[in-house]
Amino acid sequence: MTQLSATTELEQHQKLRFLGKVTDGGNSPTLFDTDEIMFGREVFVIQGWKITDSGALATLNLPGHEAAIAVPKELMRYLPKENSGAAD
Repeated sequence: MTQLSATTELEQHQKLRFLGKVTDGGNSPTLFDTDEIMFGREVFVIQGWKITDSGALATLNLPGHEAAIAVPKELMRYLPKENSGAAD
């Protein structure tokens, strides 16, 4: 597994494996798996709708290297069983 440390490295090197999507036509929310490591953890890559509401973003208080997206809850049905429901 490759250790990735920044978003630009993720964009340049990450190999994605399609898991599923919820289609509404066009660029639908999509879930991908990868063997890559970011910040010392295995990750999924999710394509979704960018959250732009300033109130929601203020509540989230995101660090500069993170972004908030929204996806339909039904997209999570494509998560592998061993990862569903895991939390820190």
